[in-house]
Amino acid sequence: MGFVYYAEYLHYFERARSAYIRQCGLSYAEIEKRDIFLPVREANCRYKRPARYDDLIYIGIAISEWGRASLRFVYEIVDANQELYTTGMTQHALINKAGKLQAVPAWFKDLCSNLQVPNPREPLY
Repeated sequence: MGFVYYAEYLHYFERARSAYIRQCGLSYAEIEKRDIFLPVREANCRYKRPARYDDLIYIGIAISEWGRASLRFVYEIVDANQELYTTGMTQHALINKAGKLQAVPAWFKDLCSNLQVPNPREPLY
């Protein structure tokens, strides 16, 4: 049909998350070496209008909520004119290698909180 497949937006969210964490100062691999894993517990995507193949897209991302052992990312996908395609969210648990919940370490929260995102429509990825 020429439209981006609906599930592909979740891949865009994942790539934006990786870029966001990298911009905070560490890669996902480095975080996992510190025994922190971020499995997705919940995902949501609200489609406002379809993106087409070869459209240039921008993804705004921010952490909207910190729990004791979780965090929530929010996303906006827009075009070059800042017209909205999609909004979404992913909720993540923090677990260790053994799969046990673990509290958000202060260093991790500080690391991620230092990245300033003045406007969610200004793309990071």
